[in-house]
Amino acid sequence: MMETEKGRKPKVLFVSLGCDKNLADSEAMLGLLTDQGYTFTDDESEAEVIVVNTCCFIGDAKEESIQTILEMARQKSCGRCKALVATGCLAQRYSEEILEDIPELDGILGTTAYDQIVTLIEEALEGKKPRRFQSVDRLVTDQGKRVVTTGGHYAYLKIAEGCDKRCTYCVIPKVRGNYRSVPMEQLVQDGQALAERGVRELILVAQETTVYGTDLYGKKMLPELLRRLAGIPGIYWIRLLYCYPEEITDELIEVIAAEKKVCHYLDMPVQHASDAILKRMGRRTSRQGLLDMIEKLRGRIPDIALRTTLLTGFPGETEEDFQTLYEFADMAGFERLGVFAYSPEEGTPAFSYPDQVPEEVKASRRDRLMELQQEIAFDTCQDQIGRILTVMIEGKVADEAAYVGRTYMDAPGVDGYIFVQTGEILVTGDFVTVKVTGAVDYDLIGEIYDEFDESAE
Repeated sequence: MMETEKGRKPKVLFVSLGCDKNLADSEAMLGLLTDQGYTFTDDESEAEVIVVNTCCFIGDAKEESIQTILEMARQKSCGRCKALVATGCLAQRYSEEILEDIPELDGILGTTAYDQIVTLIEEALEGKKPRRFQSVDRLVTDQGKRVVTTGGHYAYLKIAEGCDKRCTYCVIPKVRGNYRSVPMEQLVQDGQALAERGVRELILVAQETTVYGTDLYGKKMLPELLRRLAGIPGIYWIRLLYCYPEEITDELIEVIAAEKKVCHYLDMPVQHASDAILKRMGRRTSRQGLLDMIEKLRGRIPDIALRTTLLTGFPGETEEDFQTLYEFADMAGFERLGVFAYSPEEGTPAFSYPDQVPEEVKASRRDRLMELQQEIAFDTCQDQIGRILTVMIEGKVADEAAYVGRTYMDAPGVDGYIFVQTGEILVTGDFVTVKVTGAVDYDLIGEIYDEFDESAE
């Protein structure tokens, strides 16, 4: 293994792209490197090893991954970089192509082999051009030793890997394998380890969280997992992402409603609302089924914040299909919503479907939906004025007696913020009780209302 002067390990620059599930893998790799004495830098010119954890879920993500690798490759000619390696989904899916097209790459690590990052870097530094892969159905379970890069007050807890749904537009099963749940005992142990390090919010992620446990225990065990995680001292919020609507059970709804630590927030990706398009997508629900689930959730949990993602321009989407989607979005009134134009991915059934929609039509439909959602979001924010909310502080506003924070309605990185006006000294990760006094676009404004009651834990 190569070491630098006086036995010092090479300094590593780590670039993590793509989703929060990818970030959890990056943090696990950082933890393994830390255990072996590696140090890290954010300065490209100082890096002796560069790792790019890539994404290829949609075309834009693929392009970003390739451009980032190319940018980092330039450091091998003008910086101190001795080894450049690629990990993650793009590396798994296009290993041969990127090694051929980017000769500066010194190693490739597959999605289910990230626990071999130390060995891969050592081999790359020795000039071996390693490619380390495992079966896409392998599962790496230990997340407790990872380096949390989110600031330390919240962390993503990946509860499963892969997916069994086989939506016709999605490459995830090819690069991530079939659905595999992480054993519950391991997740509770990881949650406890994170809490001991100061994490106060656990954000549960997987390609789909709602079917957690079906492969290990023969039934859906997400409700039980939530109850177990809620018993961890120090954890105050537990947030659920990526709950497929057709898999949400009454038991899960009841746990969200009754368990104080579980945020009244649900990320429920629906993609579309035209029955014809849902069928072509391979989705297992219907427009009416979606509306019924939304009604059930809001009936049992009136203050729930629902987030979703929609897809415009799927092959065969007519103006009538889009109008159905538009009216659905208007009727559903999601508190949080993102829209993506369909990206054809080679190797998926939808890639070769007839009736591909022109790019300009996809984009136009996306923009029309986002304009609608902007109106809904602004009205939602106005409706919050006067409410008393618990807020997690994310940081201070420069040169102002104010802080930026998140409510239970806001997942980090994708939702809005609340700006808290106060002369008090607060630190990141603090919880405060805030009265909402105003709203600007997607964000709220508030002031300290009362002391925060820690006994709610």
